[in-house]
Amino acid sequence: MRRFEFILYVFFYEVVFGFSVYGFGYFSSMPFTLLWSIILGAPAVLILSNLKGKKLLPIVDGLLRCLYAIPFLVEYFIYMQFKELYDLNTIMNGAGGALTGFTTTILGLIFSPLGIFHLFLYSIPLSILIMDLKRKTYDYSQPDKQVKTATAVAIPVCLVFNIIIIACIPSARTIVGAEYNYPKAVQAFGYMEGTALDVKALLFGSGGDFQVVKNPANLQTSKPDESNPGESNPGESVPGESGPAPTPTPAPQPQTMDIDFTSLAQKGGKIATLANYCANVEPTYTNSMTGKFKGKNLIMITAEAFTAEAIDPELTPTLYRLATKGIQFTDSYVPATAGTTGGEFSHIFGLLPTSGGKSFTNMIDNGCTYFTMGQRLNAEGYYGQAFHNNDYKYYSRNKTHTKLGYSAGFMGIYNGMEQWVNYHQWPESDYDMFQGTIPLYINQDHFNIYYMSVSGHSGYTRAGNAMSKKHWDETASLDGKNSEAVRAYKACNMDLDQGLKYLVDRLEECGKADDTVICIVADHFPYGLDPDASLGNMPKLSELYGYEVKNYIQRDHNRIIMWCGSLEKEDPIVVDTPTTSLDILPTLMNLFGIKYDSRLLPGRDVFSDSMPLAFNLNYDWKTDRGTYLSSTGTFTPKDDKTEIPEDYVKNVKSIVSNKIKYCKNMVGTNFFKLAVGDPNS
Repeated sequence: MRRFEFILYVFFYEVVFGFSVYGFGYFSSMPFTLLWSIILGAPAVLILSNLKGKKLLPIVDGLLRCLYAIPFLVEYFIYMQFKELYDLNTIMNGAGGALTGFTTTILGLIFSPLGIFHLFLYSIPLSILIMDLKRKTYDYSQPDKQVKTATAVAIPVCLVFNIIIIACIPSARTIVGAEYNYPKAVQAFGYMEGTALDVKALLFGSGGDFQVVKNPANLQTSKPDESNPGESNPGESVPGESGPAPTPTPAPQPQTMDIDFTSLAQKGGKIATLANYCANVEPTYTNSMTGKFKGKNLIMITAEAFTAEAIDPELTPTLYRLATKGIQFTDSYVPATAGTTGGEFSHIFGLLPTSGGKSFTNMIDNGCTYFTMGQRLNAEGYYGQAFHNNDYKYYSRNKTHTKLGYSAGFMGIYNGMEQWVNYHQWPESDYDMFQGTIPLYINQDHFNIYYMSVSGHSGYTRAGNAMSKKHWDETASLDGKNSEAVRAYKACNMDLDQGLKYLVDRLEECGKADDTVICIVADHFPYGLDPDASLGNMPKLSELYGYEVKNYIQRDHNRIIMWCGSLEKEDPIVVDTPTTSLDILPTLMNLFGIKYDSRLLPGRDVFSDSMPLAFNLNYDWKTDRGTYLSSTGTFTPKDDKTEIPEDYVKNVKSIVSNKIKYCKNMVGTNFFKLAVGDPNS
C-alpha cells in the first residue's frame, strides 16, 4: 500500500520547485499543486500497483522517482541561469545549444552550493527507496481491485475539480484563456499544470479572440487632418518679403502597403484571423523624421546582457557619447523572453517570441523575413553582413542569420571569426570582433551590418569572466562601492565600449561617421548577476539599478541607443515616452524612409502619434499615462496630475492582449510572406 507515497513524492518535487523559484508567493498555487500531484502521481501508482516480482518492482519504482524529478530539475537550473522559465518550445529549439555551448556554466550551476542542495532534495525520494531496500522494509504488497479503481477514478475527478476551481476564479480563467503565458501559468498553477497548459498550447494554440477596443480616441491620436498639414498656403511667398518660397510641408501619409486583406481572409484559419485584425488596425503616419537617415549606413548591435547602468561617462565614455549625443531614449524596455535568441528575435522581426526558442526558425522556415532591415536595405543595394564572436552554430544561427538578407552572409567562430577572436577564453572579446571585421565593410559605398556581441555575458566574477578580468584594474574607482558581481559586470562591458570606440574612430577617420547610424539594443537584462534569486529577490540587480527590483517592468528597464555622427551637430532629440525593443524596427524603417506597413508590426514608430506602449508576455504594460501590473491587477498613474480617460485601463489591456494574440498567430504562419510577397523582392 505504500505505492501511494508516490503522490506525496510528486507533491514534494513541486513544493521544492515552487518555493525555490517564487518563495512564499508559491502558496497561492497550492490547491492546484495538490490536485496535479494526484493527476500525475496516480498513473505511476497504477503502474506500480500492477507490477509483480521483487526484482522488477523496485527498479521501476526507482526509475519513476528519477523520471518525475528530472523535469523539475531541468526547469530549475534553466531558471537559475536565465531568470526565466522556458517553455517546451524554447527548451527543445532554443536552449538545446546550451548543453554544448555553455557546458562550463551549466556545470558550475549544478555543482554550486545551491545546485548541490537541490540535487540532494530531489534525490530524497530515491534515497528513501534505497534505504528501504537495504533495511528490507520495502513494501511489496499490492492494493486490491477496488483501491486501484478508486485511484484511476481520482484522475478525472481531480481534473474536473481543477476546471471548476479555475472557472470560479476570474484571474485564473484569464491566464488559462486570453492571457495565457507559460511563466505566468506556472506561477499561478504550479509547474505541473503550467507545463500541461503549455502542451495544450502547442497542440491547439492559446488565447481567445481579438478584443474590441471601445472609444480608441481616448488612447491614441486620431487620423491626421490631411487638409491641414501644418502650414497655410505652402509654397507661397509672404508679401513684402523677398527670397525663395518656403518648402511646403508634405501632408502626413499612412505607413501602409497595398495589401488585400479581404483576399487574405478568404484563406481561412489563422491567416483569416490575422488579416481581419490588421485590416482594422489604425496605421501610423509619416512625420518630420521620416527619411531622416535615408541613404545612410546602418550598424545594428545586439549587446549581450546590456542595460542602462552599463553606461558611465568615465568607465564607458563611448557608450555614454552614443547614448547622449544621438537620439535619447530615456524610458526604454527590453522584455526578457526566451533568452538571447528571444531578444534578437524581438528587434530583428519586431515581434514577441511567442513560440519561445522556435520563433526565429519558424519565421525563417516560413519565408517571413521581408520586414527585416537586412532584407530591406539589401533590396536597395547595400552590402550586408552579420557577425557574432561565439560559435556560429549556437542557437542555429548558421541556419537563421544566413537568411536575414545580408548579402555577405553570417560569420562567427568556426566559420571565419576565429582568425581575429580568441575563442579559448570566456566570454570572447567584442573589441577583437570589431577590430577584425571593420575592414570587411568600411570601404563599401553603402553597408548594413549586424553584430551579436558576447563580452557582457555572465558569470560576473573577477576570475571566472575573461573580460571582467581584462578590465578589472580599469574599474578601480568602484572598489568598495560595488559588490564583486556588479563590478565584474561593469568591467566586462568596458570591452564593448572599447570596441565601439574603435568603430567610431574608424568611421570618423574615413569620413563616414555622419553617414552611419549605430543602433544598440540589449537581448535581455543582466540575469547572471543573481544566480540564486527570484523576482523580488534580486539583490545584485537591485544594487546595479539603484532600486529594489520587484516586478518585470522594473527588471526589464534598459537603454536603447540610436546614434549618427550628424546628430551631434543638431539639437538633442529626446524620446521620453515608454519605448520597447519592438519599436526598433518600425522606427528604423521610418527613419530610413523604407516603405512598410505599420499595421503588420505590433511596435510603433516612436516619432508617430501612436500611443506609447511598452508591454511584455506577462501582460504588464506601461504607457505615457501609467503602469499596469498583471500580477496584482493594479494600474498606477504616472503622477497625480495625469488624466485617465474612462475605460482607459480596460482598453489598453485589450490592445496589449490583441498585440500578444497577433504575435502568437503570426509566429508559425507564413502571413508576412502572403501579405507582402517574396522577402527578396
